[in-house]
Amino acid sequence: MKRIFLFLATNMAIVLVLSLTMRILGVEPYLTANGLNLTSLLIFAAVMGFGGSLISLAISKWMAKKSMGVRVIESPSSSKEFWLVETVKKYAADAGIGMPEVGIFDSPDVNAFATGMNKNNALVAVSSGLLNAMTKEEAEAVIGHEIAHVANGDMVTLALIQGVVNTFVMFLSRVIGHTVDRVVFKNENGHGPAFWVTMIIAELVLGILASIIVMWFSRQREFRADRGGASLAGKGAMIAALERLNSLHPAPLPEKMAAFGIAGGGAGGLKRLFMTHPPLEERIAALRAVQ
Repeated sequence: MKRIFLFLATNMAIVLVLSLTMRILGVEPYLTANGLNLTSLLIFAAVMGFGGSLISLAISKWMAKKSMGVRVIESPSSSKEFWLVETVKKYAADAGIGMPEVGIFDSPDVNAFATGMNKNNALVAVSSGLLNAMTKEEAEAVIGHEIAHVANGDMVTLALIQGVVNTFVMFLSRVIGHTVDRVVFKNENGHGPAFWVTMIIAELVLGILASIIVMWFSRQREFRADRGGASLAGKGAMIAALERLNSLHPAPLPEKMAAFGIAGGGAGGLKRLFMTHPPLEERIAALRAVQ
């Protein structure tokens, strides 16, 4: 319930901020009696498309801490916490990034994630289940994988890609709605129900197609992060960690965090197109093939 409330409240706040931003910028309504104001529509689509993604990225650390119940380690209180902080510190230095915040979230599932707007001010968090179920070498490889995500700038890149596709979806769906309203239904004054119905349908269809593009990129960056984790913790340790994950079948993280976790749910057929992570078997095979 807490996660749902945070999700709804955050999205409402984002829409409010973006609406106020467009009003301050003096963006004119894109719907006019004579048709579409394409310039205003493009600005509207860009502000809403990029704005939502970038604001979500900016508050990603705060959202992760609140929604996942992450306890940031300010001062290690046990040997395990000391080891965790020192491992992140070592790998961050090796990867050439600033020291991330380090946290633990209470979950029996084996998982970890990294997030943050800046590679020099990120958050790396692991589950209590990971610390209990994995060997030291396997856990170090998972940490290396997450550090690689940060060093590669994956969070920022994914947000920008999402912003681009959001902009195109919002822009094209309204153009399609306007075209159907004018050409098919011959509505010459204002915009009738056909515009709104067609726009909503087009936005849904284009949104699904756009998600396929975003998820494809998300899967590619997992292979890259695996290679990065292997370079930091060792290829054997990274393969062992993935094999352990494959045997444990961890539950996926919440939607906002899923793309940045170490593991994702498996799927076949068309569902595969919407996976944030490649199947673990494919990741293991790809890592074994790396010379």
